[in-house]
Amino acid sequence: MEILELLLTTGFWAATIRIVSPLILATLGELICERAGVLNLGIEGIMTMGAMCGWMWVYQGGDLWTGVLFAFFIGAVFGFIHSCFTVYAGLSQHVTGIGITLFAASLSYYAYRLLLPSATTPPKIVPFENYAIPFLAEIPVFGEALFNQTPLTYFALLLVPIVWYVLYRTPAGLAVRMAGECPVAVEAQGINVLRVRTFAVMIGSGFMAVGGAFLTMSAFDAFYFGMINGRGWIAVALVIFASWKPGKALFGAFIFAGLEALQVRVQQFSGDVIPYQFFLMLPYIMSIVAMIIVARKARYPRALLVPFRKGERI
Repeated sequence: MEILELLLTTGFWAATIRIVSPLILATLGELICERAGVLNLGIEGIMTMGAMCGWMWVYQGGDLWTGVLFAFFIGAVFGFIHSCFTVYAGLSQHVTGIGITLFAASLSYYAYRLLLPSATTPPKIVPFENYAIPFLAEIPVFGEALFNQTPLTYFALLLVPIVWYVLYRTPAGLAVRMAGECPVAVEAQGINVLRVRTFAVMIGSGFMAVGGAFLTMSAFDAFYFGMINGRGWIAVALVIFASWKPGKALFGAFIFAGLEALQVRVQQFSGDVIPYQFFLMLPYIMSIVAMIIVARKARYPRALLVPFRKGERI
């Protein structure tokens, strides 16, 4: 009964929305990459680099929004590096992605220590503040939770219909989707498949980096090692759960975020009867189970993981 009452509290839904925001950004970024036929397993490292660069920009005197743009730019740079190896050179997307993750994460930690060699505790910045949307924020429970968030949360939620519209209602989105389904058809229209894939990976990686920057500039006010904590891998799983569709990705992200917010509060009810580690692993177990169930019927892009070479037929 206490859990049911918890589900109807403003605090629970506010926490869920805060948790879901970086997941949405990262998941949409990965979805764009995979729609174009490129698996980007560099997401964990790119999110780490975005978190550090966005935060460092603000800490060094920049404003918050340019910090977000800087994080996006850095993510796009790593997306370009990933594309050079996978799109143009045709190397393994799995191996390259893992390499990008290790390189980006290690570089972010090195840069942090290089720029702040004497810091013993993570320095803090002034993050984005909550902005209550007039009238809507006065709606009990859900309105109070959803419409009293930071601007980056609103941006993450608005990005879902924007990405859907671009992918399904614009020529550019059609080119991206066909690059992941039938790249020879894109080539037949006189469009450079390699450029389409590269552009998609750079844009997607930029959103991943902004997802990392959300943690340091909106959810928290500092950068510390290990703060991404597997969110990138969850985003990869959510793309499969969503069958590469933005709307279902939002739904899946809310399921995971809700379980994450719930486990923190359920621990308070259980006391010492159940080890807290059980509740920590519960959202991940449920996510894996949900992904397995849905993935069996998921229709993945046919050219995903398949390198494209001009003139070849796949």
